[in-house]
Amino acid sequence: MKEFHINTEIFFGESSLDRLKQLSYEYVWIMSDPFVVSSGMIALLTTRLDAAHIRYDIFTDVVPDPPVEKVIAGVNEVITKRPPCIIAVGGGSAMDTAKAVRKFATQMDASYTPRLIAIPTTSGTGSEVTCFSVITNTQEGRKYPLASEDLIPDEAILDEVLVKSVPATVTADTGMDVMTHAIEAYVSTNNNEFSGALAEKAVEISGQFLIRSYASCDDTHARRKMHIASCLAGLAFNSASLGLNHGMAHQLGANFHIPHGRANAILLPYIIEFNSGIGLTTRSQRDYPSCVQKYCNIARILGVSNMNEVTTVRALISYMHFMNSEMQIPNRISEACPNLTHEEYEAAIDRMADAALRDGCTMTNPRTPLKQDVIEIYKKIW
Repeated sequence: MKEFHINTEIFFGESSLDRLKQLSYEYVWIMSDPFVVSSGMIALLTTRLDAAHIRYDIFTDVVPDPPVEKVIAGVNEVITKRPPCIIAVGGGSAMDTAKAVRKFATQMDASYTPRLIAIPTTSGTGSEVTCFSVITNTQEGRKYPLASEDLIPDEAILDEVLVKSVPATVTADTGMDVMTHAIEAYVSTNNNEFSGALAEKAVEISGQFLIRSYASCDDTHARRKMHIASCLAGLAFNSASLGLNHGMAHQLGANFHIPHGRANAILLPYIIEFNSGIGLTTRSQRDYPSCVQKYCNIARILGVSNMNEVTTVRALISYMHFMNSEMQIPNRISEACPNLTHEEYEAAIDRMADAALRDGCTMTNPRTPLKQDVIEIYKKIW
């Protein structure tokens, strides 16, 4: 028996931040990316809280690839102040940290169950609706994806005003993260009709609006659409999980601090090729892996469907390379990390391959990879 459920109330569209005025709490605790505060963007929240006479504290000890130490610091403060509501505002790091903080705080005190509201300031992670949180062990150089129903935020607020000023490079990286989430959820071995419908819509919106959103921060309509696509893709992979693309990308982020969406974008064409078994020299076959038809559906949604399965999957792979090039995303690790030597990269491949195979996301990949397969992909993307 399968099941599909959405645990998060979602508020979206113009002025959706006004939801904060409706909260019934006397006090809330805000976990925020430092930039949200330093840029003054936090006023979009605090003015509404002030209008509702809600007191608040702001915690900004949030960094990319959130390490265990930052989670512990947040837990200590939450346990001390016991806010009835936690508001996470920022990118994936802020939300992942807040989700982990809430989880561990309630484990320490079973009588304490604060509500969690997630307000994303980037359109990419989908973390505002998922049961996942990725925490980094900096000493081991590894990322640990946590997965638990009690990590899911109770509410998500999607207001495009928070992503209007996101730089083009971040829009590109996070946008390709959306595309990767949707495609991996769609071909996952744990996919279902509900997750598939959400993934298809996320792919459709991304194909129409990602490059527009990248090209102009003033294109409010495009940015609103990508904000929604990110959430749709999050709902899809929260149900169906992901695949090898994320399993490998987590290691690139942990070892070389490559932004997560960028790592996904670099890997995506090569993962499609691996999963489908279709490369430049592949000939037409009588039978194909089941994921091939799904990749063909994605190609159709994106408008690059071709004569047959082989040419269509090749067209899809080319389209992903095209998207990266159009948004100036590096196609190789050597371009993304110009100070990294080939020797340093090669030395890390073996342990990254082991970690990618252990990664929970890899378990639902449509093709079961061997260690040598993962090593070869890592070598191809150099």
